[in-house]
This record gives sequence, structure tokens and C-alpha cells, in this order.
Amino acid sequence: MLRVVIADDEPLARRAMRRLLAVRPQIEIVGESESVAETLDLVGRLRPNLIFLDIRLNGGDGFDLLAELENAPKVVFVTAYAEYAVDAFGVQAVDYLLKPVQPDRLDTAIERVLHLLSRREEGAETRLELRSSGRVILAAPTEVAAVIAEGDFSRFILSGQPALLVLGSLGQFEAMLPVPPFIRLGRSIMVNIDRLQRVETRSRDNVRLMLRGVPDPISIGRVAAARLRQVMPTRRE
Repeated sequence: MLRVVIADDEPLARRAMRRLLAVRPQIEIVGESESVAETLDLVGRLRPNLIFLDIRLNGGDGFDLLAELENAPKVVFVTAYAEYAVDAFGVQAVDYLLKPVQPDRLDTAIERVLHLLSRREEGAETRLELRSSGRVILAAPTEVAAVIAEGDFSRFILSGQPALLVLGSLGQFEAMLPVPPFIRLGRSIMVNIDRLQRVETRSRDNVRLMLRGVPDPISIGRVAAARLRQVMPTRRE
């Protein structure tokens, strides 16, 4: 079952989307919103799997919304503006639907989301194929201690092995790894919480993570440290 939020500034558009989704048994609509602020509140409280997101929202647009979300649900853009499709896929949108939404295209988008989520749930049993500089390494998710964004690449910090620089965004690899234990701490880092041994706070802007199987600590900033405290409130620094 997909828990869905519909975010659109037009009431008639939300109604049309609600009618399309109502006949699809794999969908549960948990909320509707018309503004960036309202959508942020719904996502924070209801933790949906998927947002059907318009480009135009009150108080900003869909890209403003995604910039505010550290751990965004899957996103399918639903809009009348065809010219934003490239930008949408640049922020890891699953699909881009033009209004009026055609039922067959909606079904395709839903199947894509379900497939991505099922891959994430099965990720603990799946070996990742990591390609870097002519090498291919097969690594189980349990061997991955952290993934750090570096431009168009992601650096995989592996237990007992040298780090590996792999072409692909952090968002792409986030969809392949199970949550938990993998937690996105910010725009540039994802950590395997099961490998976290110790947290050392040197200053508000310099927190170091000691990860099992990794000899050198990983430094994170204030925002990432705050996110870590949220997801692990009982762990002592």
C-alpha cells in the first residue's frame, strides 16, 4: 500500500487526482496540500511513501519543497508545464505526468514507485554492483558504512576495503539501499546506522562518526549531526 500526499495549489486539480487514485487499491491518500509550508508539515507528520507534486504551489514551487526535505518520499510531478521535466528528473523524480493525467500513464508511474520501494525493502539481501575506474565490486549493503556525495559521483565507504568512487548521485543509491539501517543525514551523506560505534562532538560544526570496519572517522556538520540525534535519540555522544 502506498501512502500518498497530493500537493497542488488548485482545488479542482486535487479533486481530479483524488478521483483517479480512488479506484486504485494500492493507494491510500493520507493528505492534501496547496502550499509548500502545508506540504512540509504533512510529510513530517504523516511520512507518506509518495507525493504527487505540482510545479506551482502557494509560497513557492515543487523544487522549493524538495530543497527543504532531507529525506523526501518518492515524487511524481503532476503539472501542466512540460518545460520542467529535465529539472524534475534532476531531483530524482520517479515520473513526470502532464495534466490532464492519463490513467495508463498514472498506472505506469505507480508501478515504477512500487518497484523502487520493493527494491529498497529487498536491499539487505541484494549485492550492489559498484563500478569505478575499470573495476567492478559486488558489495552487500551490510558492507557499506556510508555513502558521500561528490559532484556527479558518490564515494562508497566500505568495511575493510578502500573507499570507492562511483558515478551516480546520492539519491540514486538511496533508492537501492534499505531504510533503516541507512539514514540520509543531509544532502551529501548517508550512513549505515548499524555500523555506528561512536559519535565525537568537537564543536557544533565538527562532529566525527566512528564506523565499524572503517579506520578513519567521518566528519559531519551541524545539520547532519542534528538529524542524527533525531533518528538516534538514545545514543550518547
